[in-house]
Amino acid sequence: MTTPPSQPESGPRFEHRSVLLDQALDLLAARPGGIYCDVTLGGGGHTLGLLERSAPDGRVIGLDRDPAALEATRRRLGEHPRLTLVHAPFSEVAARLGALGTGLLDGILADLGVSSPQLDVPERGFSFRGEGPLDMRMDPTRGETARELCARLDEDELAAVIRNYGEERFAGRIARAIKKDLGEGGLQTTTELAAMLGRVIPRPHGRIDPATRTFQALRIAVNDELDELDSLLSTAPLLLRPGGRIAVISFHSLEDRMVKHAFRADARVRPLTRRPVEASEAELDANPRARSAKLRAAERTA
Repeated sequence: MTTPPSQPESGPRFEHRSVLLDQALDLLAARPGGIYCDVTLGGGGHTLGLLERSAPDGRVIGLDRDPAALEATRRRLGEHPRLTLVHAPFSEVAARLGALGTGLLDGILADLGVSSPQLDVPERGFSFRGEGPLDMRMDPTRGETARELCARLDEDELAAVIRNYGEERFAGRIARAIKKDLGEGGLQTTTELAAMLGRVIPRPHGRIDPATRTFQALRIAVNDELDELDSLLSTAPLLLRPGGRIAVISFHSLEDRMVKHAFRADARVRPLTRRPVEASEAELDANPRARSAKLRAAERTA
């Protein structure tokens, strides 16, 4: 089993309620003896479900780019004999599986976006609801922070990121304000950025917080999320045996459109879901963050 360096037990706990768990496992047709890869390990909920359904002799590989997620799963499940943990983004899944010698897979599961523990720990810098450094890296061991990204890009490039990834109509105004504040030594924290966004964006009554779209856009850019997803969608059919399946849970329209198009356009797979599967009212009552979740699945053709 490959695990990242241990973190102090006194650190923040990585707990995450898995979204669309049973629906995803059903669409994957997870079964005893199968070989599965959860490319977004997170809190380990989907991985645990795969372990249970593939018992007694199935194998599960869990990838995550966040060391805290892997450490939390190690603490939760221990040295499980049928589980291998790997610290890597899912764009590296083919190379990592090749190194492990797994052979072709029966299923791949991806639960996209940011997890509850990442949002709820202010020090990670993902949320504007608590003060923390303007970071937003899913893997805090490498890459540039959100503040470094904003400093590196010129105003037009930054506006394009906010417009394209956040679908924010005031992207140009926001980019100018960000560059101005950075030039004056500001925007060190998430709350500073949120306060600035509240000043420069008109806030219609009853709409989402004015910081939401910009924070989403910067997070996607920092973590290269859409390119990561594109890499996974193009690589996954090569990793699946005929009849093997891939299930993807997305949380915003950019991701869902990519998954929908890939499953329909790639002759190597056939879609299993005409429309995305969404959370039931009972699941929404228990986990409001599941409201925007959309699940699509496809099967590898012969």
